[in-house]
Amino acid sequence: MILPRLFQKLLLTPADVPPSRDDFEVVGAFNPGVVRAGDEVVMLVRVAERPREVRVGFTPLPRWDSDEGLTVDWTSDARLRPIDPRVVERVADGLVRLTFTSHLRVVRLGDGRSVRAVEPVRFLPEGPMEEFGVEDPRITEIDGRYYFTYVSVSRHGACTSLASTTDFRSFERHGVIFPSENKDVVLFPEKIGGAFAAIHRPNPATPFNRPEMWTASSPDLRRWGGHACLHGGGGAWETGRVGAGAPPVRVPDGWLEIYHGNRRPTKLGEVGAYSTGALLLAADDPSRVLARTTDSIMEPTADFERRGFVPDVVFATGIVESEAGWLVYYGAADSSSAVVEFAREDLLGALATV
Repeated sequence: MILPRLFQKLLLTPADVPPSRDDFEVVGAFNPGVVRAGDEVVMLVRVAERPREVRVGFTPLPRWDSDEGLTVDWTSDARLRPIDPRVVERVADGLVRLTFTSHLRVVRLGDGRSVRAVEPVRFLPEGPMEEFGVEDPRITEIDGRYYFTYVSVSRHGACTSLASTTDFRSFERHGVIFPSENKDVVLFPEKIGGAFAAIHRPNPATPFNRPEMWTASSPDLRRWGGHACLHGGGGAWETGRVGAGAPPVRVPDGWLEIYHGNRRPTKLGEVGAYSTGALLLAADDPSRVLARTTDSIMEPTADFERRGFVPDVVFATGIVESEAGWLVYYGAADSSSAVVEFAREDLLGALATV
């Protein structure tokens, strides 16, 4: 059931964000973490960039070095096998590298419907666990502090780390909270049953089952346990991957979770279309699904959602309450950031009891 979009706007494109260096180009400004901070809406947007230089017969593989900063490994094409637009595989050992690197940048949106300023403030990769970049933040306000999970990418895999801020000018890192391979982690904005709660997405190498989201609990946001399976992709639109999108929001009947599903690709080199669904979780037990949308509620239809670095992607990563319902922020085609507004009655009415 595709929901009507009360409002939709393309907020940010790669051309709107400067690269880290003049010899790099921005290929994506997408998958933004979003939160209402005081009287304004703030985004932490993922900025993906790659070298501009072209060397015949070589592929540039960027990374962050603890001593040298942003650097590039020029690798012979004969030693690499392309997987999709984002990833290459080393022929010798089957290990992969990204063709770009990412950092996060602060963007201020005012009322949440248009960009007011792209700030110079950046959250840059730091240390060996972030060698290949930091990606896909999700922001949750907890007790007056803005915590954000993000993906730390390195030769050890993609894991999830935690950081926080009070002003989006300086940041405190809290380290890795879910080891690789685990991402798409969102925090609940309050304790449930005396513990903090999160949704996460393990990505096991052995496919015993269809893709799943899990829940976990923590006494302090750093140590996580109490893991339980939450939802496994069932529809055709979520056969490839499922994962949390925006952080959960409280509604009268429980917790509303906007999540993404990926259709399993059918051709070599494709990633597969990403669409959006919703879950209603029990207020006192977020591992219990009360209702869900049986079909996707948002699919790639606009040109900027269908064409980009990775085509056919709508990837929700933030949500802010509006007068009519909710503003949902998302990455489009792994290239740009956009916002769409759904009416409260449309979104909650699309949930079917399970």
